Amino acid sequence: MTETTQSAGTAAPARTRRARGTRTPRPAAAVPPADAKELTGYYRQMLLIRRFEERAARAYTEAKIGGYCHLNLGEEATVVGLLEALRPTDYLFTNYREHGYALAKGISADRVMAELYGRSTGVSKGWGGSMHLFDAEARLLGGYGIVGGQVPLAAGAALAVSYKGGDEVVMCHMGDGTTAIGAFHESLNIAGLWDLPVVFVVINNGLGMGTTVENSSAEPELYKRGAAYRMESARVDGTDVVAVRDAARLAVERARAESKPYLLEAVSPRLKGHSVVDPARYRSKEEKESLKAADPLARMALELEEAGILSHEARDELDAEVTAEVDAAAAFADASPAPDVSTLFDYTYATPVPGELRRLPADPVFRA
Repeated sequence: MTETTQSAGTAAPARTRRARGTRTPRPAAAVPPADAKELTGYYRQMLLIRRFEERAARAYTEAKIGGYCHLNLGEEATVVGLLEALRPTDYLFTNYREHGYALAKGISADRVMAELYGRSTGVSKGWGGSMHLFDAEARLLGGYGIVGGQVPLAAGAALAVSYKGGDEVVMCHMGDGTTAIGAFHESLNIAGLWDLPVVFVVINNGLGMGTTVENSSAEPELYKRGAAYRMESARVDGTDVVAVRDAARLAVERARAESKPYLLEAVSPRLKGHSVVDPARYRSKEEKESLKAADPLARMALELEEAGILSHEARDELDAEVTAEVDAAAAFADASPAPDVSTLFDYTYATPVPGELRRLPADPVFRA
């Protein structure tokens, strides 16, 4: 459930709006309760993300995935709940922990896994890898390897939507550490000043790499930072998929109907270290056991069984089905070709640039 909601503060003085397209106001949609079919669907999505990430971790140890690799293990309820609030036409910006978001946005497991393997059939044609998934058709406008690099870009996309008079919403997700950088505050300030249709989502897993939020932030309740920009904000239990969905829908519909930004904090502990190679030795044995006991996937499975929605046998069948889908994705990635070296510079610029340097490291500086 949503723990706390904070208003935008006292009424702001009248502002002079920038000239832009007219957005037609729409009333915020009522939040319907989740039925058995919806809950089963949410559980399946969460299970797909879990099995996909487990397979990605395995592939990393097999040297099939290179570079950095950050997993959504333990954050599945947050991922699915957030994406359930979006329309297919809404835009999503993420950080480098984005595999689950790509899957929940409707991108096939085949294409996501192929990108992790660096293959030409991947969502970024093999040149992006784990941290840089991108699919314009799905309106996933990138995972970003620089902490907070996506936040100003999301504000810019929301400004573009506003100028064009569209009814799309931009959602921008980030980790808790991002709230300490300048771009976070600059972007929220601009979004508040210009009334941009953007929902900023802080995934608070309690740790910025290995440092706790309490030791790095003078105000550890991160949603409260929206008050500095007279922005509506709330904190929600990120392990409860329905609570996240409901909180995100309120935020998204406010942004859509009123063209107002929103700051949502989802408290969603990750089960593993910061990345695949992080053993998380900064966590005590007791803390690890506590996290395991609070696993959102196991919790939801038990709740569905107790409610008579999904029997143990049906859950096993669903698990087998999802595991087969992930295995097929891994096989697809393994069989896909690597991108040709000649395509390395194809996406450096959006349009051709005269004199663009396309020299590879082994090429001579001057040719005869």
